[in-house]
Amino acid sequence: MAATAVPGPISWSPSTYWDGNDGAWNSFLVQVGTPAQSSRVLPSTTGQEFWIPVPDGCTAASPDDPGYCGFLRGALPVDGTKSSGPATKESSTWNVIGVYTLDAQELDLGYGGNGFHGRDTVVWVNASTSPKLTQQVVAGIADPDWWVGLAGLGSKASNFTNFNNPLPSYLSNLVDQDRIPSLSWGYTAGASYRDRAQASLTLGGYDTNCFEGHRLFIEMNADNSRSLQVAVIKNLAENPLNSTENPLPTATFHIIDATVPHIWLPDDSIEAFVAAFGLTYDNVTDLFLVSDTMHEKLLELNTTITFVLSDSTTAAVEGTQNIVLPYAAFDLQASYPFYQNSTNYFPVRRAANDTQYTIGRTLLQEAYLIADHARNNFTIAQASFDNIETQSLVEIFKPAASNTTGEKQLADRSSGISGGTIGSVVVSAVAAVAITAILIWFSMFRKKKRES
Repeated sequence: MAATAVPGPISWSPSTYWDGNDGAWNSFLVQVGTPAQSSRVLPSTTGQEFWIPVPDGCTAASPDDPGYCGFLRGALPVDGTKSSGPATKESSTWNVIGVYTLDAQELDLGYGGNGFHGRDTVVWVNASTSPKLTQQVVAGIADPDWWVGLAGLGSKASNFTNFNNPLPSYLSNLVDQDRIPSLSWGYTAGASYRDRAQASLTLGGYDTNCFEGHRLFIEMNADNSRSLQVAVIKNLAENPLNSTENPLPTATFHIIDATVPHIWLPDDSIEAFVAAFGLTYDNVTDLFLVSDTMHEKLLELNTTITFVLSDSTTAAVEGTQNIVLPYAAFDLQASYPFYQNSTNYFPVRRAANDTQYTIGRTLLQEAYLIADHARNNFTIAQASFDNIETQSLVEIFKPAASNTTGEKQLADRSSGISGGTIGSVVVSAVAAVAITAILIWFSMFRKKKRES
């Protein structure tokens, strides 16, 4: 009997667009529904669903020109006409789940909103390698907190009405349908300041042309909402405005999260960055701004910032990985709804506590991240731009002891709720008090509230 062929990794080619209201980020094209409606999205390293901006957000934010708003949020024209976003009611394959809170790690950072969840057909918009999967979890989002749509790369399942019927993630469905070899991916965000060097996203493996030098291997955190946790030993700032050399006085653990652009740091580190780079705090938007004069001076200084990473806050030098970023990686512009006009800002944010310590996609402009969910480890390395016109894909196989990655395995991995759950539980009058207490505990602490 012939052995079953093992699928290879596949590359999701980036679009030619650079999107975002908090910087310029290389997006990817996805089609949702029947007939297909196209949107530009950014990868989310903590989520596992597709989040797509829908017309409601633009009809509220820009009633005079919702089509232009829709384009800014990632919607592509339909038959030559500007679109305010994909409309779920126009898809014949849309199966409604309901309106649920967008429960995500980013709630800790102040992001929020609700999503109109359902299941629909999803296909990438690139070449013949694009897999077409039906019944994928999709959330239509109107809230401007999520200005551009997201494609979740996570492996855990989404739970809605209860924990007994988890819906597999897109990544898991790709494995189950033999489209990719394993629950793994490699990603770098691209760098607009490097002649628009494009992003790279490989599913089921990684691209060796996208990184160089030493790689740091780290076990994933047992808390699957913070699986990509890394220790930041220190920051090294070369040629800052003053003598500050290490804007991070104390080593801290951070989650790597490409869902958001910013780097959330402790208060003492923020004060050091403010002094080193002449930043001005805007208490309305909670952003740190860079004046035109300071902007020119920083570009002239050609400042670099090095993140020294490890798997432990007490690591020796040989157990660390340096990721070097030029000032250009921090030279971002914020626009609506932060500001009416594009405004220079520096993407650090003040963390209220350690649950907010986050390294966003700013770092991934100069870093390459590989996640292997089946083995519960990830790798980070300095990104390389020397051979970005070609690919050298390497597959990551399933562990030898792992014969399935289907819904059973996903159910085991879905201890953290991800898609939303119903807000009330009807308990029979004959139920025992102990069972009732357990259900209430899970409803309060393990589930999200469904919007009424």
